[in-house]
Amino acid sequence: MHRVAVLAVDRVDSLDLAIPGEVFGSARSRGEDPGTSYGDPLYDVIVCGERPGLVVTGRDGRELFNLTAPYDLAEAVTADTVVVPGARLTTEPPAEVLDVLRQAHERGARIASICSGAFMLAAAGLLDGRRATTHWTSAGYLAQEFPLVEVDANVLFVDEGDVLTSAGAATGLDLCVHMVRNDFGAAVAAEVARQVVVAPQRAGDQAQFIVHHEPTDDSGSLEPTMRWMRDHLGEPLTLADIARQAAVSPRSLNRRFHEQTGTTPLQWLLTQRVRHAQELLETTALSIEEIAAHCGFGTAINLRQHFTRRVHLSPQAYRRAFQLR
Repeated sequence: MHRVAVLAVDRVDSLDLAIPGEVFGSARSRGEDPGTSYGDPLYDVIVCGERPGLVVTGRDGRELFNLTAPYDLAEAVTADTVVVPGARLTTEPPAEVLDVLRQAHERGARIASICSGAFMLAAAGLLDGRRATTHWTSAGYLAQEFPLVEVDANVLFVDEGDVLTSAGAATGLDLCVHMVRNDFGAAVAAEVARQVVVAPQRAGDQAQFIVHHEPTDDSGSLEPTMRWMRDHLGEPLTLADIARQAAVSPRSLNRRFHEQTGTTPLQWLLTQRVRHAQELLETTALSIEEIAAHCGFGTAINLRQHFTRRVHLSPQAYRRAFQLR
């Protein structure tokens, strides 16, 4: 099993600490036949603490309870993935924690942070020369304190391969689901998202600032339109088609999509098509041409072009990798 170690330091945030266990703990292996129930756990999640009696805080910084982690920090060195939740540190990050992060990274572990956990990754030198993110209220300070880090405050999370960072606490859900998708494919990640009840389609480059309008006659939720788009992925949808379904002008549709998703209707549609292609490649024996038709790409060439650009693998290579898993 893939072992995930969650590092708990003093004054760790309660939500950040819980997210990895909820997401990775929900990942189950797929049955032999499509539609069968999910079975064995795919991850072994452990919580490692620097010392007994750690203070766990809420978002406002107030103390909620004390925690004695069941595993020592040293256990994280041998983990496959190490997740660093955010914490309200009043001093420099503990030297022992930084040493564990460096050792785990050197032996090839994947290191990820949630919210202000990025400061510990930066203090360990793991973000030098890399693009990274954190909560928008702390991004300026991260850039000031660690000038070698390329801080991007306008995204939900950043995937640099072996090192990943996320913005606010809720984006830790997006990041962990993203890692499940990288490890075990889109079908398993979609099931995890259903179990945790989060949206499976939020991409890392989506903006942190999203306007959520109350449903009114003038400006309502786009969820019905998005559902319609997902139900018609195989059709050659245009911006005008989508605007007609939403009963708004193309200009208004673009504005509302950007406000509610941080992207355009056609880019969002492309993401859904690629995700659907991933699931079909993992779970069916359909040919590339058939999958291209099912997903609205029209031709196998179009599918390969868009799929490779988004996933960084060709459809055939993706199928080989994830059908083996």
